[in-house]
Amino acid sequence: MAAVVGIRAWPRPVVLVCATLLVAGCYYAAGRLGLSQQLTADGSTVTPVWPPTGLAVACLLLFGPWCVPGIALGALLVIASLGAPGAAAVGIVAGNTAAPVCAWLMLRAVGFRVNLSRLRDGLALVFLGALTAMLVSSGAGVGMLLLSGKLPTHHLWLVWLAWWVGDATGVVLVTPLLLLLYRARLPPPSVRWTEAVGLAAVVCVLVPLIMYSSVSVLFLVYPLLIWSALRFQLAGGIPCALFASVMATVVARQEAGSFGRLTDVDTMMKLLAFNGTLGLTALLLSAVISEQLNTRRSVERACQELVEALQHLNAGGSGNPGAPGGDVR
Repeated sequence: MAAVVGIRAWPRPVVLVCATLLVAGCYYAAGRLGLSQQLTADGSTVTPVWPPTGLAVACLLLFGPWCVPGIALGALLVIASLGAPGAAAVGIVAGNTAAPVCAWLMLRAVGFRVNLSRLRDGLALVFLGALTAMLVSSGAGVGMLLLSGKLPTHHLWLVWLAWWVGDATGVVLVTPLLLLLYRARLPPPSVRWTEAVGLAAVVCVLVPLIMYSSVSVLFLVYPLLIWSALRFQLAGGIPCALFASVMATVVARQEAGSFGRLTDVDTMMKLLAFNGTLGLTALLLSAVISEQLNTRRSVERACQELVEALQHLNAGGSGNPGAPGGDVR
């Protein structure tokens, strides 16, 4: 008989440490990605989309509160990469950690489902997970910068608005994408693969042309977004919105296309409004369509079960000699 060698599982503390470092590393990478697309408005540096908030909320929704130390460590690493962390860094780290936790607690309290198959899930993620919870991080961050003297008073509302919208947009665009990737399964080959590839090609070609056009035609992105959401729900709408948001940020940093003749403040406000409305449209439209499709499938399934039950009753009734309408000899 061949010898059986038992493989000893890793101790739980080792697993938690490794998982914490993994979350922190992912948070740091997302933070560096967000910092690579900074904008300068009226002397203040802002990030139009802050991906780490979306990553943090997704980790909490999928894996629970053990991700909190990793989120805090990742936020500290991002701040440390910008220079020697001072007293304000403590408050910023606390705010960036508390905001996703608040989002997770509120979403769990209203029965949020990670598959985003209902309109109420999309509304909860937008209004609770993004717009409400991210008031914590933006308020704490701007407050600590103001108290430490690193933020002039006349820049207060501009920086706070950019911080809040950037964090909220990160939740609206990044969190659904990560939740979708976590449960993604390759569907069998079908005609829809052809449509998906064609849609991706059209989006990849037209969106850069729209962004770099000297005429302000950013609204032309929305038909592509609607097509993506109608045909593929979250799997189509969120990647399309994220790609368009990234392209708009790149073009704004280059001061080209629709952002070429604007002041720094106008560029930031236009970009924040565009990214925010794009994410809201993609998420809510996809949630509405998914809910309608699920409702239709449920009705079709109930009708099929009813037909099968009636057929079974008819078969049982015709085979019973004593039943009304049966064959009595």
